Amino acid sequence: MKTRPGICQRKRRYATRVEADAVALRAEVTLRAYKCALCGQFHLTSRTKGLQRPRVPHGDAVSG
Repeated sequence: MKTRPGICQRKRRYATRVEADAVALRAEVTLRAYKCALCGQFHLTSRTKGLQRPRVPHGDAVSG
């Protein structure tokens, strides 16, 4: 995913994918993390077409 400079500047930045995924999992809407080619950090996006959802950290899955 290519982020434009103006979008990158407005988005919150996360140092690691793990940190970004943790925030995405707590959100009320479906979000996923991606590494920005401009700043080298991770942003969140709601665009999910053809992409995988964030993985649930090991041990957080609900067993049934």
